[in-house]
Amino acid sequence: MNDGGRTSRFSAGVELTALLVAAARAIETRHPDGIVGDPYAEAFVKAAETPVPLPVSIEEVAEGDADPVWGRGGQYFALRTRVFDDFLLDAAHRQGIRQVVQLGAGLDTRALRLDWPAGTVVYEVDRSDLFAFKQDVLDAMGARPAVRHHHVVADLERDWAEPLRAAGFDPPRPTAWVIEGVIPYLSAPVERSLITTVSALSAPGSAIAYEILQGQETEEIRDSSLYADTEQKMGVHLSGLFSEDARPDSARALAGEGWEVSGESVYGFTERYGRGPRPGADDPISHARWVRGHRVHGPDEG
Repeated sequence: MNDGGRTSRFSAGVELTALLVAAARAIETRHPDGIVGDPYAEAFVKAAETPVPLPVSIEEVAEGDADPVWGRGGQYFALRTRVFDDFLLDAAHRQGIRQVVQLGAGLDTRALRLDWPAGTVVYEVDRSDLFAFKQDVLDAMGARPAVRHHHVVADLERDWAEPLRAAGFDPPRPTAWVIEGVIPYLSAPVERSLITTVSALSAPGSAIAYEILQGQETEEIRDSSLYADTEQKMGVHLSGLFSEDARPDSARALAGEGWEVSGESVYGFTERYGRGPRPGADDPISHARWVRGHRVHGPDEG
């Protein structure tokens, strides 16, 4: 697909990881034990030009669920998708939040596939090339979101708040924020700035869910089969994309701003949902934490 300079070529780096996650959602959608249903993910994978073909079902993977990338890694991405889906649905249906922002939305399709209450507006923030490819594929499928939906072109390492406001974002309204698969790639100063900005834009009653990698990775973890196989099969050196900075304590920063915040190991969610990665030795997944929070009051009201 190539329309007016919009390319479907995914060759390296973070942009290729967006397609890796889409492939994991496609596999999970077809999997007999799948916990995610994404009817658009497979179309993204098939429309993209990649260094190697990507699977869209576990039957296409020689080792099946035992494969480090498409089995274990795919289950991680699928479980993360489901957990963050449920977070947003809870925020919308139980908490009554009608304003949603996804920072680094990539090829996610929650605006189309989730059951949103009337009056919900969804803002996706990411780069223009990803949005162009994504919209081309969705247009070819005739797919349209059932809610008000905005693509906000912005770089999270620069000013993204002003483009978000310009798209209609209303800071006095409670917001459900999702920052999925983004923060580990950011430097420590950018992460601190991102969390500070999110908090400044969040009215009481807002909610947040995001992913972090806790602590520094050991050499054994960087040599793990998950990382090694991803590089071999896709040409993506995942650990090399992650920032090596000592990570800020973003949960503590939010707590100081009037948020109630809790983080949990991925394995706790595996137990709860009955599907997902199990603990392994020298495993990068062991460092992952999914953090969720709710803003009870503003920073000066405590």
